[in-house]
Amino acid sequence: MAGKLHMIPCFLNSLNKLRIKIDLGAQKLISAEKDEQKIAVEVKSFIGVSAISELHTAIGQFLNYRVALEQKDSERVLYLAISQDIYQEFFIDSFIQSVLERYEIKLFVFHVQKQEIVLWKN
Repeated sequence: MAGKLHMIPCFLNSLNKLRIKIDLGAQKLISAEKDEQKIAVEVKSFIGVSAISELHTAIGQFLNYRVALEQKDSERVLYLAISQDIYQEFFIDSFIQSVLERYEIKLFVFHVQKQEIVLWKN
């Protein structure tokens, strides 16, 4: 399911005065027959030396953001956004897929140059 997103900043303030910024807030059209679903998106580039270290950081942030959203904006669904290149080079590995499933991490994969979403993975 390809598509474009209308993006706005998404900030959450915790009870302890922490300010958490999730990269994007957006409305994802589920289908022509359904209502729109509110989402939040954490965009990760995976440009560091070690993709597995980047994954560890991304998962930790994702899990923290999910807890923050549950407390402050529970109707919003969190997605991890990655480029199509990193998806094809790294995320298709069976271990990475197992990690995503275990932690119920929703993905969207985007084409960098076209700025289009090429895959939604729930």
